[in-house]
Amino acid sequence: MNQKSNTFLETEPIGALMKKYAVPCIISLLVAALYNIVDQIFIANASYLGSYGNAANTVVFPLTVVALAIAVMIGDGCCAFVSISLGANKKEDAHKSIGSAVLLCVILSLILTAIYLIFQEQILTVFGGRVNDETFHHAKEYFFWITVGVPFYMFGQAMNPIIRSDGSPKFAMISTLAGAFTNIILDPIFIFIFKWGMMGAAVATVAGQILTAVLSIWYLCHMKAIQLEKSSFGIHGRLVKKYIPLGICSFLSQISLVAAMAAIQNMTLKYGAKDPIFGQTEYAQIPMAVLGIVMKFFQIVISISVGMAAGCIPIVGYNIGAGRKDRAKGLLTRLLIAEAFVGAVALLIVELLPKQLIGIFGAANESSYYTEFAIRCFRIYLCMMVLATVNKAAFIYLQSIGKAFLSTMLSMVREVLFGVGFALLLPRFFGLNGVLYSMPVSDMLTFIISAIVIAYTYKTLSTDQEASAAETTADTSIINTSTRLNKEGAR
Repeated sequence: MNQKSNTFLETEPIGALMKKYAVPCIISLLVAALYNIVDQIFIANASYLGSYGNAANTVVFPLTVVALAIAVMIGDGCCAFVSISLGANKKEDAHKSIGSAVLLCVILSLILTAIYLIFQEQILTVFGGRVNDETFHHAKEYFFWITVGVPFYMFGQAMNPIIRSDGSPKFAMISTLAGAFTNIILDPIFIFIFKWGMMGAAVATVAGQILTAVLSIWYLCHMKAIQLEKSSFGIHGRLVKKYIPLGICSFLSQISLVAAMAAIQNMTLKYGAKDPIFGQTEYAQIPMAVLGIVMKFFQIVISISVGMAAGCIPIVGYNIGAGRKDRAKGLLTRLLIAEAFVGAVALLIVELLPKQLIGIFGAANESSYYTEFAIRCFRIYLCMMVLATVNKAAFIYLQSIGKAFLSTMLSMVREVLFGVGFALLLPRFFGLNGVLYSMPVSDMLTFIISAIVIAYTYKTLSTDQEASAAETTADTSIINTSTRLNKEGAR
């Protein structure tokens, strides 16, 4: 096979590579996040939907994350494995792992779609859909059409990191952008002109997802560093067992987020009903709607954070495979600094401009309670975003250097032990505010653990680097001694 090489990942400056790979990945993830956020903006500003439609969108959102979790498990795992394989010059493993990832994604997406369609009402109830009848009606309508698009959504999201691993981060970005622009164009047409309501928002989203999936299929037929063959497509168990563990962290970070959102949304439903204001029927949907909006802003920030870290996976993986751990260490330093900066900027925005943020989501059409609760929610729930972005970078970096188990455990501790645990515990003492406190408390405790792991990772990479240098020195010494002895023998 005549294939191009990715050796530039070992030779080009780290900063230039980070920019080349991370920026398109950030944009891709931001655009993916915008699918749901754009829906929510247009829904919020449609007077016949308003906070009821917003609350319905919040209820359905975690269920789209389940689909995303499965997709990124396959895509990110395959991306890391392909990068390491190319670095070690194992091209057959690379193309067969991609072929198996394609089939695995299609099969699992069809299974998930069937489950969603069969158990629709039960699933929506678990995620707080029955806050009131109007919200539940909108949630069912939105969920049905979103479910129809699940196979296309999962395929596009799974192929995105695989396309990056082939050395085409820009195409990965363009395919996602094309779908998002389609959604942005169709949303106002379907919601405001055709008056299709929640169905219109969902159909616009699915149309964009189909376009992204089609572009991904086209790319698979025109890959650069990897050439797919007929033999590529099969469930190659040996390879699946290798790349799925590398994607488990991505899966658990998303699926555990779903568990946390389920806990948060149910506690919001329970303790909102006990609140003097939100216990009233006409205001019951406000906490759910507002919390969903705040989560969407957080998703934008985390998309940038994850995009920077995930964009570096091919760079780190290739250099680890090629034995260049010094470059992997240098990249970690740059990544942590960049992540902290993103968190700091986001923190300033939510603390200084919460009223302006909520205004984007139809606050002018709602009661004053809507705006007041939103300001409180932004300022409390997101007050530890600097730590949240650094934590996320640590999880993904560990994944990229092949430490899947450690990465997975950290992610589980953050989202399940802390995220779910505090969401269930703190409201017992602080009521509805306890739901808001659960996020910053979880991020603070996780950061303590992450700091220890980051320090250990630095030490490990330094030790490996020193050992490699010592080995090289020893080899050079042996060669020099041998050369000297040969010369003396010749004399």
